[in-house]
Parts: sequence; C-alpha cells; structure tokens
Amino acid sequence: MSGRPDPRRRRDAPPTIVQRSREVAFAVMHAVDADDAYANLLLPIEIDRAGLSPADAALATELTYGTLRGRGMYDAIIRIAAGRELDEIDHGVLDALRLGAHQLLATRVAPHAAVNESVELARRSSGRSATGFANAVLRRISRNDLDGWLDQVRALARSDDEAIGWTSSHPVWIVRAMRRGLRAEGREHELEELLAADNASPSVTMAALTGLAEPRSPRTRFSPIGFRAPSGDPEPLVRSSGGAMRVQDEGSQLVALALARRAPVAGERWLDLCAGPGGKTAVLAAEARNASALLEANELIPARAGLVRRALEAIPEPVEVHERDGRELASENAGAFDRILVDAPCTGLGALRRRPEARWRKSPQDVTDLVDVQTGLLDRAIDALKPGGVVAYVTCSPHPAETTGVVRAILDRRDDVTLLDAAASLQAVAREPLDLAERSDGLTTAQLWPHRHGTDAMFLALIERQ
Repeated sequence: MSGRPDPRRRRDAPPTIVQRSREVAFAVMHAVDADDAYANLLLPIEIDRAGLSPADAALATELTYGTLRGRGMYDAIIRIAAGRELDEIDHGVLDALRLGAHQLLATRVAPHAAVNESVELARRSSGRSATGFANAVLRRISRNDLDGWLDQVRALARSDDEAIGWTSSHPVWIVRAMRRGLRAEGREHELEELLAADNASPSVTMAALTGLAEPRSPRTRFSPIGFRAPSGDPEPLVRSSGGAMRVQDEGSQLVALALARRAPVAGERWLDLCAGPGGKTAVLAAEARNASALLEANELIPARAGLVRRALEAIPEPVEVHERDGRELASENAGAFDRILVDAPCTGLGALRRRPEARWRKSPQDVTDLVDVQTGLLDRAIDALKPGGVVAYVTCSPHPAETTGVVRAILDRRDDVTLLDAAASLQAVAREPLDLAERSDGLTTAQLWPHRHGTDAMFLALIERQ
C-alpha cells in the first residue's frame, strides 16, 4: 500500500476552525470594504452577536482596527507578494489577506494560525479555488518581517511622498496636507510622528459634565472636565450617571470649553449650529446652565438630531433642538446670539486613529465640496451674532483648506469681524500648558494634534463680531 497521502481525503477534510474573534474582525472589515459600513458602529454589534468574552472582544477589536489602520501598507505588501494588482483579487480574498498580513507582521499570533485561518476565511468568502492562492501569498509574506517588507515597498515607490504614504498607510494627498499643516507651525519635522500617532490605538477619555458630575481619577492632562475611562466597557458608567459622564475626546472637550468659559454673562443666548451627534452640545449645555445662559441646538439630519436629544438627557433644563439647514436658521436669527459653535461638517482627518477607514473613503474633491459648506455656515453664523458676540469655528481636521483657509476667506470677505486669540482661550481652560505653536502667517488660530497632545486633531478659531 502506498505511503502517499490520498488527495481525495484532502478534499474531503473538514474545514479549518476559525476563532470567533477572527470571524468578527473579518466580517466587520468586509462590511467596511463592501458596504461602506463604519467599524466603530458595526464592531460592537458583531461582538455582542458573537457573544465574545472580554479577552476575545479585545482581540477582535485589535485585529479589526489594526488591519484597517495598516491597510495601505498591507496592500502594498500584498501587491508584491501576490505579483498582481489589487483589483485582480476578489474582495473577500483581499480582506482575508489583509487580516492575515496584519497578524503575521504586527502581532504575536502564531504564523500557522494566522495563515490557516485566513485561508479558511478566503475559502468561505470566495470558494475553494481561492485557497491555494491565499495560502501561497500569506506564506510568502510570512518569510520576511515587517522591516524587510517595508524596504521592498520603498524601493518600488515612485516618489518620497508615495513611499511615506505606503509605509505609514496614508493616501499621498493626506500626507501632503498634514505636512502643510505642520509646516505652517514650523513643525514639518513632526510629520513622521504624526502619521505614526494616526496608527496608534487611542485611549478612551471621558467628560464629566460641569455641575452634574465630577471627573474621576486618573484625570486627563488638559481638560478640566476630563478623565480616563475605567478598564473594560465604559458604557455602564455612562448609564449609571444618566449621561452626566460620557465618552468624549479630550480635544473636543477643550474646544467647547474655550468658547463656553470665555467670560460668560448671565442671560446670554448660545447656539450650537451643527450639533450632531451631540457631545459638544452636552458640554455647552452644562456650561450654559452653570453660567445662567440659554442654549439652543440645531442639526440638519433627523437621525443625528435624535442623537443630540439623547446626549442632552442628562441636562435638567430642556434644550430646544431645531432640525434645519444651519445657514437658513442663522439667517433668520440675525443678531440674536451671544456665542455660537460652528462644529462644521469636515473630512474627519483629525480622527483617523478612531475611524481609520475614513482615510480610504475621502478624496481631495471632498475637501473642495466641504469648504463651500464650511464657509457658508461660518458666514451665516457671524450674521446671527450680536455685536460683540463670538463664534467658535471648529473642525476635526488639520487640513489647511478646511481650517485656516476658511478663516482667511471670511476675514477677507468681511470687515465687521476680529480674529481672537484661540490659543490663549485654550490655555485659559487647560489644566496644564498646551504646546501650541505660533503660525508663520500670523493667524491666531489653534490646532491640537494627536502626536503632540494625545487628542484628535481639533482646529479652533474664535471670531468676534464688531
């Protein structure tokens, strides 16, 4: 009897068992790629549906976000290992290869588990014919470490910017925009550090609404209402506090406080013009309550307006939430408000740590389209200010076009406004000094950075109507 393995037995062998954490990560990644799903919304649902333990949920989270953050880098490596362009690879197989590459090159997962289970995911997605190809590609990837692969990637790049983009997993246009933003502060040398911060898992920070809750220990460095989330899921703390304690980036807390705590006067009328999903609205509402001011909020999209109302449930006094185009609402309330927050729709490039898939969905055209909306909202918001009133223009982006570009357009267009010192207002509310660089163009705006402040890249301009 021959000692050779029976090929029929190989074909009939039971499929490889895939760990539930990997199944969840693959399902989320595939939905992000194929259906434009949002990982931060879908992942908790899939974890709950799979009934994962805390340890398995943590693994699923790391695999999902780690692979999404490194997607550009892994795609460059897969292209070399596969010897073909990515559009020639089935979407499901490509997602399995990305997940496998991340495990092989950036985790301590055993290589045989990373290869075998990723091949099985490719088989489930695209059929048995995909297994040989997926197996071959992943085994080629496993023969070199990450540094070795990155050397090959750099050697194939057509420019320095393309090499930086591939190795840092950022589209080239974003690399160039980030460089311009840093160059305006004389900090271009921080580009590599910034791009690395975009690919690091951020800590979870929380806000304790003024007058309704007290920050817990350990405190955040800068925000007077901020603290670090407890280990595990922070949602039970949010529920037990009735929403008076809430998950919120420290940078978002700071820009809202910079407007709210700028010498408030009792009886003032405040407006959050673009309020959804309501995190900054809740901070403003608590501050307005503490200052005996009246806050109104506005959100164009009904579903997001519902989120705003939910965010305000912790506030004892009612806050009126409009569902209007902000430009129309502001135009109809000329000279009515003492301070207005314009947290404008933007690319979200300042939160790539938390929403890594956004970098692959945005394009330079999106910036062009958004700038028109941002400029219109800010212009109309100024019309809605009383003389001496202040508008805070905020974006979660460091892109010069949707930050200082919008501010400069307004300053050039209007002769009834003064640009205030946003950096000074941030320093006034911060628990310890912020490293805020002076701009070479003399604009007194302020930019927070993930690598420098540990926050999302929030931009703030404060404009006073004369």
